[in-house]
Formats: sequence, C-alpha cells, structure tokens
Amino acid sequence: MHIITRPARPLYVSVVAALFAVVLWAGAPLLVDLASTAPPFQLTTIALLSGVIAALPASMRKRKGEVAEADQQPLSLKWKLVINGLIPLLILGAIGAYLTGVGMAPTAEAALITYTWPVMFIVMSQWLFHGRLSFTVLFGALTAFSGAALLLSPGTGTDGFSQYVIGYGLALLAACCWALYSWVCQAAPVAVAPIMPRLFLLAAMGSAIAHLLTGNSLGLPSGLALIAGVGLGMGPYGLAMVAWDMALRSGPAALVGSLAYGVPVLAAAFLVLAGVAAPDWRIPLAATLVVIGSLIASRKTGSARTEAQQVTVG
Repeated sequence: MHIITRPARPLYVSVVAALFAVVLWAGAPLLVDLASTAPPFQLTTIALLSGVIAALPASMRKRKGEVAEADQQPLSLKWKLVINGLIPLLILGAIGAYLTGVGMAPTAEAALITYTWPVMFIVMSQWLFHGRLSFTVLFGALTAFSGAALLLSPGTGTDGFSQYVIGYGLALLAACCWALYSWVCQAAPVAVAPIMPRLFLLAAMGSAIAHLLTGNSLGLPSGLALIAGVGLGMGPYGLAMVAWDMALRSGPAALVGSLAYGVPVLAAAFLVLAGVAAPDWRIPLAATLVVIGSLIASRKTGSARTEAQQVTVG
C-alpha cells in the first residue's frame, strides 16, 4: 500500500466546478423528457458520443503536476483494467439504466431516486478513509433513503410501486453506478478527465451494441429528440462529468459531495416549473429528506481536506 499526495488547488475551484456540474445535472430530467421518443440505448449512444466532443478540451490539457505524478507512479495492471474496463461499464450502466428507468416510471420520481447517489458516495468514502461507518453516516443514509422510499408509496388513484417497480429498480441501479463511478474517480491514481473521451467512446460502443441487441436498427431520431440527446451528452453527461472529476480530485470529498445534494431539489423544481411533473406534496418532502440525510451523512468527516488529497492505493 502507498499514499499518493495530490497538490491542492484553491477551494473555490472545486466549489465552482461542482456547482457547474450540479446545475447541468439538475436539467438532465428535462432533456430526457424532451427526448422520450428515442429508444433508451439509442439516446444513451447519442449522449455519450456528444460527451466525447464535450470532453475533448479536458483531454488536451496536460498539467505538469499530473504528468509528473503519472511518471512517478505508473499504472498497475489492476488500475488499467479499472479505468479502461470498469469505468466505461459504470458510465454505461448509470446513463443506460437511468434513461431506461424514466421510460418505465414517472420522470420526477425516477430522477429523485437516482439522485440518492451522493449519499452512497459519502458512505463509500467514509468506509475507504475510516474503515468503518459512524452512526451519523448510517442515520443520514437512512434519512436520505426514506425520502426515496416515500416516492414508492401508492399515490392517490394510482398503482404506485407495483406499477413502476422495474423503472424504480433501474433508477436505483443508476444511482449505484454513479456512486461507484465517483468513488473510483476519487481513488484513481491518475486524473480521469484527460482520458474521458476514450472512456465515453468505449461506453458508447457498448450502448450501440445493446441498442442493436434489443431489436432496434441503426439510425438517428428526428427533430427535438436528437437535439435533446446531443444537449444531454454535451451538458449533463459531458461537461458536467469533466467538472465533477476536477472537483473530486482537487477538493474535500464531503464538501464536493454535499453540493450534489442540491440536484434533486433543483431537478424537481425544474420539472414542476416546466409542467413535466404535476405538483405533488411527496416530491418536495422526498427531496428535502434526501438533502437533509445527505448533509447529516457528510458531517462526521474528520480532516476531509486531507482525505481528498491523500488516496490509498493497493
């Protein structure tokens, strides 16, 4: 085992990058709704290919500190497999499961379930850095998940959970993929942002294969669905992921993660204001519980700034 010490950047850089990603992610459900006529894996492929273009500028930037770090610590076979194999699978699983899930469940509810991933990320980070989970973290996690569970209760005049169980399950799978993706990006001995285009391309290839295996033909959706798909890739699944990787690697994990807790509130507000989701007392209450629980989970962090800059690598 060895410790990799990363040079610290000013805190505001992490905060601005994380907030930028949060705003883009909050708008993702609206774009997904606009592109609802496209098959999910086709939409995933379009979004990922657009993300390749959005991530190209980051791949062209070679910071001296990161180059020197890579020279001093060459990647092991394990990390090569994780970065080039596991991360593309997690990206594909996160986006593909989410886009499939929102097609089988109400957009607002599925989005909010997916946005429980920050608390999962905090739990993983706490376990990595402390080797245990405190009562505070567990209590916060249970509070956050109770908000998501609230959305699974039957609504007035609907079949509730039983009607949308598969969609909810896929939304939860997407949340797990996002949490694990963030954890791997944080723990990786090299920055992921410079190689993001390659990872997006690998994930897009997997998505295109899945699209063909589900009995669909090659082609592009027309009109608004295509525009929304490109916007989805350029923004929430392109620039946002590059910004999030930058925030994770240059700032405290707890602070960066806590900023993402605003995503479900903003997303729910955007959907209601746009008329995509009908006003429902459960949505703001569930979003509040997710945010409160996530904030509680991130309180007991120890020296979070040091933790974000020192990662244990096996």
